[in-house]
Amino acid sequence: MLQLKNLLKNAVKSISKNRMRSLLTSLGIIIGVSSVIVMVAIGQGSQKQIEDEIESLGTNMIIIMPGSSTSGAVRGGAGTLNRFTLNDVEKLEKEATMISDVSPTIRSGGQVIGGGENWSTTIYGVTEGYFAIRNFEIEYGEFFTERDVRANKKVALLGKTVADELFPNQDPTGEKIRIRNVPFTVIGVLKEKGQSSMGNDQDDVILAPSTTVLYRLKGGRYVDMILASAVTADLIDEAQNEISSILRKAHRLDEGEEDDFTIRNQAEISEMASSTTEILTLLLGSIAGVSLLVGGIGIMNIMLVSVTERTREIGLRLSVGARSIDVLAQFLTEAIVLSLSGGFIGIILSFGISILLDEFTMLSTLINTEIILISVLFSAAVGIFFGFYPARKAAALNPIDALRYE
Repeated sequence: MLQLKNLLKNAVKSISKNRMRSLLTSLGIIIGVSSVIVMVAIGQGSQKQIEDEIESLGTNMIIIMPGSSTSGAVRGGAGTLNRFTLNDVEKLEKEATMISDVSPTIRSGGQVIGGGENWSTTIYGVTEGYFAIRNFEIEYGEFFTERDVRANKKVALLGKTVADELFPNQDPTGEKIRIRNVPFTVIGVLKEKGQSSMGNDQDDVILAPSTTVLYRLKGGRYVDMILASAVTADLIDEAQNEISSILRKAHRLDEGEEDDFTIRNQAEISEMASSTTEILTLLLGSIAGVSLLVGGIGIMNIMLVSVTERTREIGLRLSVGARSIDVLAQFLTEAIVLSLSGGFIGIILSFGISILLDEFTMLSTLINTEIILISVLFSAAVGIFFGFYPARKAAALNPIDALRYE
């Protein structure tokens, strides 16, 4: 223990004699460690942001989308074969036991006029279950009900962005608006959800009863998409199988015939998003890791210079009884201390950079203790790996030749 203490003391003393050179030597390690931590933090922050956003989309959400059409040998893309109707939604409501809520989603767009202003936005036709599935909350007014859906009521819920554009600084509940010349009564405003990771404004929407949007705005009989919510997260797979069975029966698909719909859930979406960000994080970390190797080469270079400069000192130590292993330990300790010092400075710098990125950019960073520990260990490993050759060269010097060196 005492020997280790003396080694550290001598290493710090030796490094302190050439502060500027030591700092410049450690610069590669400082930049390398801070780059690796920041790059990995950006990747993990992005992954966490995506996971939070997917979680905010809804509770145990299952997405049922139209399938693809086939004409001869030509297959259309996803959504080209749409056979969803409101009857499918009713069958799921009545027969499915593994889902707690279900809602059609009918998308329409157009110019909205109200409060002396106008705004182009997206209108979604939904049912009461949609609010629970998507975790929507109300800021003003109230949600529409199943009775409103069955009665084709011309009522609307405004997203926060739409409400601010048409009725700034006021509660628009009870006000009249026109959506593509169809009059609607505003019955409430949804609480703000903010932007998605793709930059889409989740509050730039209007929600209205599905029947009203289908028959009065869009026309036709087909539903764009169906959303459902499994009773619990553990039952999502069973719920998907149950939904598939009910829809196949409703669409009269024979055994062996392909589904004319596609079912996805949050776990699948999250897994796809996570795999993409994990690859990106690995790529960014690997690129930043190159600077650590460059920093290690710098340490090796300066240690070789140090061995040359202190050849007579090494010869003197060996001649008075010091062992080769003692000289090896001395120079190896100096390399490790130099590398670890740069690593610690790099860690402090990475925290500062992360704070600036969170504060002044759209990026989100997440630094965990695991990456910090890995950075410290890697810094020590760089010091050992690149410091061993100069230390071994110093230990292998012949005392007589070393004393004669000028």
